[in-house]
Amino acid sequence: MVALLFPGQGSQFVGMGRDLADRFPVARATFEEADATLGLALSRLMWEGPEADLTATSNAQPAILAHSVAVLRVLRERNADTFDYAAGHSLGEFSAYVAAGSLAFDDALRTVRRRGELMLAAGQARPGTMAALLGLEDAVVDRVCRDASAADGVVVPANYNAPAQVVISGDVAAVERALELARQAGARKVIPLKVSGAFHSPLMEGAVPGLRDQLEAVVLQAPAFPVVSNVTAEPVRDAESARQLLLRQLTSPVRWTDSMRMLVGAGVDRFLEPGPGTVLAGLLKRVSRDVDTRSLGTAAEIEAWTV
Repeated sequence: MVALLFPGQGSQFVGMGRDLADRFPVARATFEEADATLGLALSRLMWEGPEADLTATSNAQPAILAHSVAVLRVLRERNADTFDYAAGHSLGEFSAYVAAGSLAFDDALRTVRRRGELMLAAGQARPGTMAALLGLEDAVVDRVCRDASAADGVVVPANYNAPAQVVISGDVAAVERALELARQAGARKVIPLKVSGAFHSPLMEGAVPGLRDQLEAVVLQAPAFPVVSNVTAEPVRDAESARQLLLRQLTSPVRWTDSMRMLVGAGVDRFLEPGPGTVLAGLLKRVSRDVDTRSLGTAAEIEAWTV
């Protein structure tokens, strides 16, 4: 069985997708569609930068989605389109629903653009931060976050990315306390992250009403194949569950490790990562080394895999 894994925010880079547009007409058409849908030169920003503008949440999210969908369309044009599951890391879950036919590309673009704007505004209204903790078990990170939360701030696990690799998120004071507690607990490394807000935490509550309105304004259909939810690490097979879980995702942790274990346990033995970067392939190898994993973000990678 084959599963698609779609990358999330942070995988963007200046130059992303340009070789796809040069090599594949369907990819170029995808980027042109994204530009027209959003009414901005997204593809030029992807290819030329500046990096600071591309990294902005409201730009990075549609850029990554457009790149992923461009790759997906190339794969389908080359008859590589038999998929059994899909999953996406945070933003990538929207790409997964596009792949499964649940969400139209233009609606997805507008939704993730709005999602990025709302997340930025929530981060400005209640500033927070995030940090990666390496070398601690999930249960230890959970305890660290509980112990570090206090009246002046809360911190929670935001991304369970791989065994012994968890990102935490919350108010600045609470995250700083958590970093010290993590060091005391034996963390191999603590890495503060440069972010515009405390994503996947209660600090994103301000973005919920706006995203709810946006999700209610678009058509969602039952996915043609199951999409694994970040929130539950379980397959989603109906439209209403997809809508509710995409909303809950804003303030809930990304259960990526459990999602990958679920897919491997279901019998998936081939994983494709359509979109920029190779982060998800690397994380999956920390869950299981017995599966075939391919990152397909460049023209060369696609051609090498589909010949």
